Amino acid sequence: MDGRDLVRSVKSVGSVGAAQGLRTVRAAWRRRRTDATGLPPRGPERARVPGTVREVEAEPGGGVVRFDRSELRILVAVNGAVFWGWDGAAPTPSHALAGRCPEPDPRAALEPDKDGGWRVVAERVTVAVSRHGAVEVLTPGGVTLRRDLPPRWWEPVGGGAARWRQRSEVPADARFFGLGGRAAGPRLRDGTYQLWNTAPGRVFGPGDDPSSITMPVQLVVADAGTHLVFHDSSWDGTVTLREGEEGAGSGHDRAGTSELRMDGGPLRCWVMVGTPARVLLAWASLTGAPALPPAWALGHHLAYEGLGGEEEVRRVVAGHREHGLPVDAVHLGAGRFDARQVFTVDRERFPELPVLADELRRDGIRLVSVVGPAVGAVPGDAVYDEGTALDAFVRDSSGEVVRGVAWPGDAVFPDFTHPRVRAWWGGLYAESLARGFAGFRHDLDEPTSFTAFGEPTLPRSARHALDGRAGDHREAHNVYALCMAEAAFEGVRDPAPHERPFVFSRSGWAGMQRYGGTWPGGAATGWAGLRAGLALVLGLGLCGVPCSGPDVGGFDGDPSPELYLRRLQLGAYLPLLRTHTGPCAGRGEPWGFGAEVLEHARAALVERRRLLPYFMTLAHLARRTGAPYVRPLWWSAPEERALRDCEDAFLLGDFLLVAPVLAPGVDRRTVPLPRGRWYDTATERAYEGPARVLVEAPPERIPVFARAGAVLPVRGEDGGPELEVWAPARGRTGGGWVVPDAGHGREDPELERLTVRWAGPRLVVEREGADGAGAPACPVRFRGLGPGRGQM
Repeated sequence: MDGRDLVRSVKSVGSVGAAQGLRTVRAAWRRRRTDATGLPPRGPERARVPGTVREVEAEPGGGVVRFDRSELRILVAVNGAVFWGWDGAAPTPSHALAGRCPEPDPRAALEPDKDGGWRVVAERVTVAVSRHGAVEVLTPGGVTLRRDLPPRWWEPVGGGAARWRQRSEVPADARFFGLGGRAAGPRLRDGTYQLWNTAPGRVFGPGDDPSSITMPVQLVVADAGTHLVFHDSSWDGTVTLREGEEGAGSGHDRAGTSELRMDGGPLRCWVMVGTPARVLLAWASLTGAPALPPAWALGHHLAYEGLGGEEEVRRVVAGHREHGLPVDAVHLGAGRFDARQVFTVDRERFPELPVLADELRRDGIRLVSVVGPAVGAVPGDAVYDEGTALDAFVRDSSGEVVRGVAWPGDAVFPDFTHPRVRAWWGGLYAESLARGFAGFRHDLDEPTSFTAFGEPTLPRSARHALDGRAGDHREAHNVYALCMAEAAFEGVRDPAPHERPFVFSRSGWAGMQRYGGTWPGGAATGWAGLRAGLALVLGLGLCGVPCSGPDVGGFDGDPSPELYLRRLQLGAYLPLLRTHTGPCAGRGEPWGFGAEVLEHARAALVERRRLLPYFMTLAHLARRTGAPYVRPLWWSAPEERALRDCEDAFLLGDFLLVAPVLAPGVDRRTVPLPRGRWYDTATERAYEGPARVLVEAPPERIPVFARAGAVLPVRGEDGGPELEVWAPARGRTGGGWVVPDAGHGREDPELERLTVRWAGPRLVVEREGADGAGAPACPVRFRGLGPGRGQM
């Protein structure tokens, strides 16, 4: 806690009104005073390094290497992931892991290495430990992927949490990705990145950091291979990255470096090695499979930000229907609350909310409610009184309940790191379900202030249960939203056993995909915000969170018609598509931008609806494999250096390549194509990759390419299922996966594998099954064959 919080608080007075602004300033003073007395003083510190190896002890899957002043535990799990922890750190307890630690691989063993070191050899990776404590990760062929230098600790002489630093080296050609997704780009350039979930306090663009979701997760791509490293500590910290440089001629390479500094917590990490797909599979098996969304959640979400009531919502929905704009969900924001609590509804503006919900549901539209963690400190209110009786709210180091500033004024905050509190909070969602809400959006869950956007609410000295371990907010802050999402997911799942929960959060941590998706907060309206939103979606996917998407329209003013249209065209190909409407959203409806924009916006939304079966298939594949819906172009070919640096195009699954327009006045753009044949979906012209091609990008569309041989499940013109098959090159075959899923229910339907091949002059599509191949169960439309030859 420092004076910057106070400066932000003072600036907020004019924007939220004098009374609320003064509350915010007082809250900031309280936080500062509480931390001054509640946090232990650091005082003198003693530096420590491991020393030299003294002895080893073999264990299943690895063993323990003991040094003069520390010890290192190494474990190779059956899923191929490697764990190591210093100073006795074990894989559990951990908020990131899904359940227990994976079983050790019995084939991996600790054995002597050169120069007095030791190593563990596994099927996919070798881990070598030097006599001074350096840890090296190598491919089975002996090529170094990562080298961690001996760590260093700074321990308070009087006792307390030790700070630590871990420096690492990677190959000179390596590129860094991840850290929860950063607005600067999916490729993380040289710089220092903070690991403390923070509401931006304003709209954000490419230069803003940190964000609402930060994770100590790095995905590193190099010629030698791809690896993911996760340092499992939720404390505040920084990562400083420096890309390497390859020597020219006889010059020496300069390795890339990563320096992680943490204010506390265990020094432990997991490493996964292999192709990007294999790495994300191991990561999902470790931290949990992504939650499967209902089908409507993959459609068009309309966020109503107005202060009107039921009739205004009906008017907005009718306007979209009148203009032929599909809508699948309507989000009611803070304007639907009464003056007390986020779980209650303003009865004057929404007197018959269940009736409204039923009307919308009959038209295929679901209601989504915003929920924040703050509970108004209003004696007599059921939520506040229940939480008080349960001792559910966060307390400071002196035992007093911490009070912050929220929408109704003074507020208290549940301690979601306590199982009993999570169970109580999850039960509160049942009433909202009964009123007709089908999904929930968590906002300001970093947690941050309702009234002074971006203000922290809990002092770092606040006490938390941490699932029985007890600690303070320095450790609990980054996992606070994750635990809130867990409470909501379990609470929504129990009263609706035949429905898939839909919960998505603004903040979170490693493993948050188990409970739903995310949207990256308030991206700037300008073109820079458009680029930042795409970067965040790509980065989150590489950290195991496949379902995300920035809001269309931005938050800091009215976009130009061109910008609004380009944002919508990009959003139509991202997992979460959410547009804004209402008085608080500016000129939010597409028809407000003129007839031409309306026509092109309708085409984008109709195309999104046509692709819903493909999105649902990608959701099932993500659940089974951990692969994100949206992938960088290098996903299947990380050795292609030209693709590693591409940040303005992406793959949607295996079969579509999307090249959005990210700058004004662009009607043509260059698109890098990976190896193979690709079809421009608008013209059906074929291109051979690898190549860079110049294509048209008129206002009505952005360039989209389909891979030759792709089998895409889509919605036909009659609304029924259909297969769109893009012809493979002569002599080649193709195929794809299809999930016959209605989009609701808890069961995991079987994936159907379809193949396409040439049989003389004809293309044949077959469905593979246990009883052999058979004909597809739905109509097939061939594309890429030339005019007049596209149907079957």
